[in-house]
Amino acid sequence: MATITIRTDKATEEALRELTQEGATRSDVIRQALLRAAREQRLAKLRAEAEAIRNDPGDLKEVARVLSDMESLRAW
Repeated sequence: MATITIRTDKATEEALRELTQEGATRSDVIRQALLRAAREQRLAKLRAEAEAIRNDPGDLKEVARVLSDMESLRAW
C-alpha cells in the first residue's frame, strides 16, 4: 500500500474534522472520498455515453424502422 501526502487548506481541514468526528480516521475518510469520486466519474462517463447513444440519429432511425416493421405483426 502506498502513502500519499497532500496539502490541506482550511476548508479541507474542516471537512476532515467533520468527517472524522464519529471515529473514522483521516486515512479512511480520504480513501472513501477517492473511491466515491472515482465511482462518480465512471457513472458520469456512462451517463454521457448513454445520452450519446440515445440521441444517435442512425440508431433512432433504426429504432423507428424496427417499430414500423413490428407494427405489421400486431394482433389488433
